[in-house]
Amino acid sequence: MMNTAPEPALASATDTQRPPRQYLPESFSVTDWESLEPYFIELRDRPLGSAQELERWLLDRSELESVLSEDLAWRYIRMTCDTQDQERADSFQYFVSEIEPNVAPYDHALNEKMMGSEFLEGLDPQRYRIFVRSVRQALEIYRPENIPLKTEISTKQQQYAATVGAMTVTLDGEEMTLPRAADRLKSPDRAVREEAYRAVQQRRLQDSKPLDQLFTDLVKLRHQMAQNAEFANFRDYMFAALGRFDYTPEDCFAFHRAIRETVVPLIDDIDLERRQDLELAELRPWDLDVDVTGKAPLRPFETGAELLDKTITVFERLDPYLGDCLKTMRQMGHLDLESRKGKAPGGYNYPLDETGVPFIFMNATSSLRDVITMLHEGGHAVHSFLTRSLPLSADKHPPSEVAELASMSMELISMDQWDLFFPDADELRRAKKTHLESVLETFPWVATIDKFQHWVYENPEHTEAERHAQWTRTFDEFNQRTVSWQGLENYKPYLWQKQLHLYEVPFYYIEYAMAQLGAIAVWRNFRQNPQEGLEAYKRALALGYTAPIGEIYAAAGIRFDFSTEYLRTLADFVREEMAKL
Repeated sequence: MMNTAPEPALASATDTQRPPRQYLPESFSVTDWESLEPYFIELRDRPLGSAQELERWLLDRSELESVLSEDLAWRYIRMTCDTQDQERADSFQYFVSEIEPNVAPYDHALNEKMMGSEFLEGLDPQRYRIFVRSVRQALEIYRPENIPLKTEISTKQQQYAATVGAMTVTLDGEEMTLPRAADRLKSPDRAVREEAYRAVQQRRLQDSKPLDQLFTDLVKLRHQMAQNAEFANFRDYMFAALGRFDYTPEDCFAFHRAIRETVVPLIDDIDLERRQDLELAELRPWDLDVDVTGKAPLRPFETGAELLDKTITVFERLDPYLGDCLKTMRQMGHLDLESRKGKAPGGYNYPLDETGVPFIFMNATSSLRDVITMLHEGGHAVHSFLTRSLPLSADKHPPSEVAELASMSMELISMDQWDLFFPDADELRRAKKTHLESVLETFPWVATIDKFQHWVYENPEHTEAERHAQWTRTFDEFNQRTVSWQGLENYKPYLWQKQLHLYEVPFYYIEYAMAQLGAIAVWRNFRQNPQEGLEAYKRALALGYTAPIGEIYAAAGIRFDFSTEYLRTLADFVREEMAKL
């Protein structure tokens, strides 16, 4: 498929100044609804007498959306950096409960004004095709009665971050976060690994009941939203809300089957090799992350500053532009990298729509996984920079199938520069092999989470016992089929609770497997022609969401395809690359 979208100009990576506002006063900031509402009223009531005036109206509306989006972003960032600070939590909650519910009816009214304009056909149909399609979809699913439900859901989702962020364990007399404790699963000492594993699982089990109840509450609220919008279930509602124009639930089920047929057997083989290399009678869950040669865990850096410095150099070696992106973020203080008590779990790159310079949050503990996370979120950051000059806020937010392509591709195309983290040739080989194994392991875990979500929302009246049983069946279908769980059966039904996506961003997960497949294809192209492969990657990302997913993938020189045949071809390529190490 040919890319027919306009070629965008490369956005600056070194400009730390936000562009001057054209609509809102430079001094304006979000404080309360009363000071914000007049701008929505003006947009709602403004006469539009031509296509040019409609286009100006779209740009003004986009500027207002960008200011709101960035304000919410900072409230969320500050809250996740310290989940124990009540003032930060209250600031975020104020926006969710006092600003967003008031914005929603105006947002709907503005969508109606746009779609009802006699001048809509005068806009460039190629330039605005994706945006118009998305607005039409938003109008179709909007229901005013869902506004308070969304507020209630957002409030409950905060409880998950606060609950998990407060989890710690004590090992060898030291209190530590769960991510730091999990680093011990790489210890050559099997007793150390087992102790850490059991401690982490036991700590999670302590909060399993409230987390189960929280999820039950969320499922009920989400199902009600779907029914209000006249959908059979929340899954169907979310496919519409996420703008999944390019595939269906049935395509997801076919992808699950393809993963089970092609990748799961490869993982079984890897695990059998692991058991033999470790000379174990049976593999246990705490044996899956240790180096099979008995060497100590890789320590690619000591501090967050060192992690950032080395990542910048990795990016610069690939392309000076990429390095400039992270340098600008460092200059502006848009990073919080190290794990500490009270931080929310996980990692993210949060786009800042008005400034155009995103924020990276993660919980680094000096492991290889942290390097991967930094490269992954760095790929998202580069994507933000490449789209920062696109005119509409909506243009800067492609669907996750594209967003995750940016991040996962960066993990792979940067591998030849990893000597910065691993100057020892043997450690470099270990790091690459470990990561490529994790690339393959992405597919079964994503299939597990996605298939589980489909069942949850297709059966919204299920009991907790039925949920646990379904999770266990799904887990066993795709994961650890050669691993013994004897004596650990009480932990397995709750493993899903560690996946924040289920609580905070439902149905945002299958995209990881789709994008992982695309990232392998990007990497294969990069292997064959590094310069052209990198340029195609940047060219595709710079499109933002001004083209359909298939065209964006085509611009990267790859296919948006998750058939069994395509999956087998690319999985075999990964195995071949592993064999070369």
